[in-house]
Amino acid sequence: MLPAPGNATRPAEQHDRAETPREVLAAYHAHQGRTGRGNSAFTGAAKAFLRRWPYVQDWAAEPLRVQLSASTATRPFLTFLLVTGRLRPSWEYLVHRKFSSLWRDLPGTVIGQDVQEFITAARAVGYSERVASAMASQVMARVLFATGKRLDQVTHDDFDALAAAGQARQEATGRTWKHYRACATATRTVLFHHGVLPAPPAPWEQRWPFARRLGGVPEPMHSILVRYLDRKSVTCKMTTVSSLATRLAHFGTFVTTLEADLTPAGLDRVTHIEPWLVALTRTENTRSGGLLSVPEQARRILAVANFFTDITEWDWPEAPLRKLLYASDNPRLPQPLPRFLPPAADQALTQALADSPNRLAADALLLQRACGLRIGELVDLELDAVIDVPGAGSWLKVPLGKLDTERMVPIDTETLTLVDRISTTRSPGRPLPHPRTGRPADFLFTAHGHRLSQSRLRAELDRAAGAAGLGHITPHQLRHTYATALVNAGVSLQALMVILGHVSAEMSLRYARLFDSTVRAEYERALSLAKSRLGPLPTPDHATDEPDQDHDWRTTPTIKTALAGGYCLRAPAQGPCAYANLCEHCPAYRTTIEHIPVLTAQRDDAAALAQDATDRGWDAETERHLRLISRLNTHIEQAATRRTPA
Repeated sequence: MLPAPGNATRPAEQHDRAETPREVLAAYHAHQGRTGRGNSAFTGAAKAFLRRWPYVQDWAAEPLRVQLSASTATRPFLTFLLVTGRLRPSWEYLVHRKFSSLWRDLPGTVIGQDVQEFITAARAVGYSERVASAMASQVMARVLFATGKRLDQVTHDDFDALAAAGQARQEATGRTWKHYRACATATRTVLFHHGVLPAPPAPWEQRWPFARRLGGVPEPMHSILVRYLDRKSVTCKMTTVSSLATRLAHFGTFVTTLEADLTPAGLDRVTHIEPWLVALTRTENTRSGGLLSVPEQARRILAVANFFTDITEWDWPEAPLRKLLYASDNPRLPQPLPRFLPPAADQALTQALADSPNRLAADALLLQRACGLRIGELVDLELDAVIDVPGAGSWLKVPLGKLDTERMVPIDTETLTLVDRISTTRSPGRPLPHPRTGRPADFLFTAHGHRLSQSRLRAELDRAAGAAGLGHITPHQLRHTYATALVNAGVSLQALMVILGHVSAEMSLRYARLFDSTVRAEYERALSLAKSRLGPLPTPDHATDEPDQDHDWRTTPTIKTALAGGYCLRAPAQGPCAYANLCEHCPAYRTTIEHIPVLTAQRDDAAALAQDATDRGWDAETERHLRLISRLNTHIEQAATRRTPA
């Protein structure tokens, strides 16, 4: 007989012998008493089952159709046998059977204790009670039923067996196993953080091998391209090689439709390459449904050109016999400016993220906006990323990212508070393997025991943008917005390069083109010159009986400025002068007691002009005159104590 399973609830003296049907039936009656579910139909079904299979484990050897044919009265007895460890069915049965009444049968059993321990562990990494219970019933209980192990004894192999049975069910019946597969991955993650499994599970969605990615390319071109991609994997990131696979697969498929047994050495410029270049402009983008963008066309041409160059340098016998692609084959690329968010949109999005119920993802996006990070750099941040330097404030250590460079970004107290809040809302657990190095790392953004994904961040950004009444926004626009704010604040090109992690000035100069101060100065100069040619100043629009009133410059409907040696009049269409009273406000301006009468007269004129501006509703002009009056009072006070230079 099989050894008693670890989850058995039978007395210790019965572990070394098979239970009699009477003993099993008595235990079932006791179980019915605890759950309050007993009736004559259930008892009759149990007796009939025990007459046919006195040793209950023999039932597990029956064909699946026999096992699934159990009546509604027999299934409660089968569930009793499972939760008490008396029966260990096949994986095949478990993935076909539903356990709707499981929670009424688990209390008081060893398996029930293990299931509750699992739920507690799932809650500790951030799952809700409902989701944790679903994981326990859909996956964890099935693993315990099939293996007879205690919770701390299960292994990755047990879950692999469950997945294989689920996949077999999907192929046999067409009923998808996708939901259970994702649930099993989450269950493994919980057990990893609970200390049961030695490593977290691999993502259930894996990249296809190159041989499958290029399955539409016939031999011998297929083997040549696969060998090339394997070689590039030595020196390039996997994401880079994956993109190469997509672009080379299209090229290989196209040229081999022209001639099936082609190799690179047999390619001809006129016969093969030029038709492919033309076809690129008509190729569909499988994601958007439109045509390939011009930048993507250029990337595909570059990928093929590099393929030819590399295999030629490596002396591959299949290398082309002559140059096939030229610089003139590359389409002219558009030069778009960085897509930053205007201030109003930036504020609306920030508020929507601040009000978000999805705190971890929303705070991650707020941190990206506050530090100008790429999304890959954001999700790779670790708990110890903040470094305090005495006398130099706090800095954020940005990990290796797109360009394989680390950098330090200065952060303010508000951003530091944001990082502290993230540290309290992330899910705790054991360190996770770093995707780049494999070393254990405490990542800053963890949810439900695994790293926060880029797709979840994009989904939250879409939700917040919709709540703010904005259109589609990409995470990289937050980086553009951060850089634009630095440019507007006058940051130097060198500092911008360091903060953004750019390795060339050309990358940062894209932002400098947004708001060029020289262009602005030239615009202001030209606009002032144009406004000076608007025509004669307006005349008063009302008559007066006061003598010389028509010649009083202070009553004209113009923008007026009192000067120490005269006055300035500007048409309202010209706007205020940017240089009005510049000298009086300059720190280098000096005066003496002899000039007090002139300054006093200028102050009186300014007071009259302030009242005139108030009457006309020109609030900004009123403020300007009042600031001048305050400045003149200061000059008069200082002049009264300063003697004329000898």
